[in-house]
Formats: sequence, C-alpha cells, structure tokens
Amino acid sequence: MPLNRRKFLKKSAVTGAGVALAGAVGAPAAQAVEARKGHRPVKRYALTVMGTTDLHGHVFNWDYFKDAEYTDAAGNAQGLARISTLVNAIRKEKGRANTLLLDAGDTIQGTPLTYYYAKVDPITAKGGPVHPMAQAMNAIGYDAVALGNHEFNYGIETLRKFESQCDFPLLGANALDAKTLKPAFPPYFMKTFHVHGAPPVKVAVLGLTNPGIAIWDKAFVQGKLTFPGLEEQAAKWVPKLRSMGADVVVVSAHSGASGTSSYGDQVPYVENSAALVAQQVPGIDAILVGHAHLEIPELKVTNTASGKTVVLSEPLAFAERMSVFDVELVLERGCWRVESVAASVRNTNAVADDPRITRLLKDEHDVVVAYVNQVVGSATETLTTVEARFEDAPIIDLITRVQEDVVRAALVGTPYASLPVIAQASPFSRTSEIPAGDVTIRDLSSLYVYDNTLVAKVLTGAQVRAYLEYSANYFVRTAAGAVIDTEKLTNANGRPDYNYDYVSGLRYDIDIAQAEGSRIKNLTYEGAALDDARQFVLAVNNYRANGGGAFPHVASATEVWSESTEIRTRIAEWVTAKGSLDPVEFASVDWKLTREGTPVF
Repeated sequence: MPLNRRKFLKKSAVTGAGVALAGAVGAPAAQAVEARKGHRPVKRYALTVMGTTDLHGHVFNWDYFKDAEYTDAAGNAQGLARISTLVNAIRKEKGRANTLLLDAGDTIQGTPLTYYYAKVDPITAKGGPVHPMAQAMNAIGYDAVALGNHEFNYGIETLRKFESQCDFPLLGANALDAKTLKPAFPPYFMKTFHVHGAPPVKVAVLGLTNPGIAIWDKAFVQGKLTFPGLEEQAAKWVPKLRSMGADVVVVSAHSGASGTSSYGDQVPYVENSAALVAQQVPGIDAILVGHAHLEIPELKVTNTASGKTVVLSEPLAFAERMSVFDVELVLERGCWRVESVAASVRNTNAVADDPRITRLLKDEHDVVVAYVNQVVGSATETLTTVEARFEDAPIIDLITRVQEDVVRAALVGTPYASLPVIAQASPFSRTSEIPAGDVTIRDLSSLYVYDNTLVAKVLTGAQVRAYLEYSANYFVRTAAGAVIDTEKLTNANGRPDYNYDYVSGLRYDIDIAQAEGSRIKNLTYEGAALDDARQFVLAVNNYRANGGGAFPHVASATEVWSESTEIRTRIAEWVTAKGSLDPVEFASVDWKLTREGTPVF
C-alpha cells in the first residue's frame, strides 16, 4: 500500500525525540532495601525487566496449519496468552511497580491470524478492526516494543496503523526518514521508578531494528526509510540517554548475537550485531536480543571501552519463552549504580493460558479458523515435504509451476514474453502435507508459510549456473561410499532450509562428493547443455530477489515485473481454478543428488 508522505513526515517529526514516561510508577511506591555497611546504611533497589521477541502473531497455543493445539517433540507451548500468565506471576512476586515488559520485534507477521487482519479484513480499512496483537499486548501491558524487519512486510501504512492502535511505543533508533535522516519512530522510551526514601530510578530503553529491512522490504522502504547499523546508532544514543539521567540502559534489539549476516555485503551493516553493540558501546547494562530465533538464557559480553559486563538474553520465538533480567542497583553518593544483572528464561509450557486474553480474542481466533478451513479444491494423492530437502518433491514443484504460470501470463505482450521462464522455490517446512481429498487454505498456507510476493528477473545461463552452485552449498560434502544419514546431509555451514532453492525448467545433478562450487553436473535446458549466454526469466520470491540469502546475481539482475499479491494466494487461486490437484499436471524430476555420477537415492 502506498505511503501517505504528508502523514508519514508529520508522524516522523513528532516521534523523533523518543518517548518519556516520567513518574508513572509512583503507586505503590517501591521500597529501597537498606543494609548495614559499617555504620552507614546502603540503599538498594531491585528492578525486573521481562522480554519477549519474534512473537510472529502467536496469541494462542494453536497451529492454524494443522487446525489443532500446537505441539512439538520438545513439549513447547506458544502464545501471548501463556506469556500473560508468566508476566502476571512475576508482577505479583516482584510488585508491578518494579517491573518493565519489553519485546524485540517481529510482531505482526507470521500466522494466518496476522495475515487475515493485514489482508483479508485489514486494519487499514475505514472502520477496520484493531489488530489482535495490539489488543493482546495492550491488555498484557507492554511498556515498549522494538521494530522487527517483519513489521514492514505489509507496507508502512499497515505498520503505522498498528502503531496507532498500540498503547506502547514502537522503537527504532536506526529507522530513519530517508530525506531528513531523523528517526521515523521513537528511538527510546524512558520510565521513572519511584523509590521510597531515595531518588527515583530512571530506566531508558533504546530500540534498534535490523538493517536488512532495506533489502528484504525494499519495495516498501526504498526512498522513504533508511536503516544504518545498530552499533553506530547505539553509540549516538546511549550517551544521550545517560546525559538525560538514565540510571539503567536496556537495549531491545531486533538483531541476533552471532555477528554474522545472511545478505553478504549488500549493505555495509551487520545483521546479527547485538553482541557487537554490547562489546563496542559503553553505558549499556542489558540487551534483549531478537531476530535469530535462538534461545540464549544468558550471555555475558565485556565492553572493550569500559571493561564492564553487559548481559544479553534471547527468548525462544513464538512466545515459547520469556527472558527475565534481574537488575540490582545500589545508591552511592546520591546516585544509583547498577551492581549486577542476571538473566534467565521462563518456559510457557509450564503455565496455562490467561483466560482474560482467551476471552479478549476468541472471536478473532474463531473467524480465522473458519477462514483457513475453507475448501478450495481436491487432491488426487497426498503430497508432503518430508523428503523435500534432499529429493525433488512434487509438492515443491507445485510452487514453481504456479510461479511460472503467473509470470508467463504477466509477460504477455512485453519484450520479455519470448524468454523461457524458470522458477525457484524452497522447502520451507519439513512437515507440510496436502492430504488426498479436500484441500483447504490452511493446507496451502502450511506449504508456503511466508508472505512473500513474486518478482521476475532476467538472468543468463551462466548466472543461473552460479545460482545453482551457491544453492548446492546447502549439502554437506559426503564421499562416495560413505553412509548417508539424511539428518546430517543438509544445512551445511548452518544454512537454513529456506536458503536452499529448487530451480524448475532445467535438469541437473548435484554431486555432493565434490567441493563447493563444483557440484552442478549435467545441467541442461530442453535436453541440450545449458547455453551460458542464453537469457531466462527467473520467477523468484521478493526475499530472494532483494538479496535474501545472498544468492549471486539475482539482486542486481534486471527486474521485468513484480506484484504485491502473496505467492500463497496465487497457489490458492491456481488450485481453485483447477479444482483438482493432480501431480501429473505439475510434477517433474528436475534434479537429483549424486556422488561421482551415481544417484544417492
């Protein structure tokens, strides 16, 4: 959806100074604890900071793709309704006046619930609904939330509407207006905690988001927003917060702790830089980490400038965990000093849903359950992704066939209509299944779990070959004759499943006995060896087209068409039009794994 420039700049101007909430925690007043140190009383204060991240639209412990309670082998539970129960318990234990509740981003995308209220019954419509995540987080009482990259997936208009519905600020110190280079969202949030018989404790929360937004959601943010590095902006804002009297500085960062980037050198800023921020920027006490979908109960990083320890914690995504920072302060010469920080995580599988949240959002949940269970066609046989990582699976061929058909139709009457169309797709899920018989929206949504859209790019045969070689690095090098363990065959160098691509319309072998860069063998098009100079139109999702996964050539290739309709929707339309889902119409064996020319399977 297009950005209303006037409204956006007006919003930017009024939010650039951050958000301060002074004196908001005065009743009941927190009590300082006095201890004896010789003959002088020492006043102490204990603050508890709770944090979630990467909620991705999970309100309830419900799997919309399976139409059942969520369950996994590890016994995890999900949802803000569980988080609410944990929060209530900690507030009761510590005293609500001594707690802070934060989130580190990726809130409004990720489940059919969030998709429905972005696209089917959008919050941006006149008189539209209040977003379920805003309702839940308002009810739980979040204090501040950092922007995640997925906040931008539905465009800035949807994000701004969500922001207007929240009772808490969305923070992004490094989300800047592209023209003024001033913060387009509040950079920080400050809260004052009153302490009986002592000066108040001022806590500042700095919000930082991911520089990769400039790549992943280029269509929505290019020319409107810019995203400099987390370290740079933290170094700018932390001293300001200290000069404003902050006794405690907490960073909520939608950025992992590994120091790595998935997008290569496309932007000069580190994707997962939370630990680098802790190491390089003095004056930070704790960092709530997000984005990486990892569980880090407690990570201690020494700041190189001050020598002080910064404590990091990342709770597991989807509201499966909540981080808890216990901050101990001591009053010295009239000023509060952070004496210690300890972090841990709480598991939502240990508690039940908060019935208050259940009642609040039951209607919205029921509407979405009914929506995803709509029948759109029928399948002649069961299709599954169980083996799709290492064998060419018909269920992935369905995705590439739909993408090919959409792009071919879109290019009719253009100079590119004569070029052959090929398509990429990834095995996003290891458990998706389209059952024989009735096919529902939820079946198709489980196959394509991301809200990606379709782009058409022109590549040469040589560039396609390089693309396939890069993709083949997903497989662990395995010598001919060695025993094959499919559980250890993939995800080489930590590469996730969504960064392994099929490419349809070609035939090729992947020789996993060879070194990286020399694995693609017998690459042909229409029965002949691939001509390196020939041009192809690659039907590719917007994440990959914009450089996600750092695949070669595709980000810089000429773009000849794109659209805003989700690939998931295109699949549902294709199945609806056909009525019957028969692999005979779309499945083909385009690639196989080999070792020294011998098929692995």
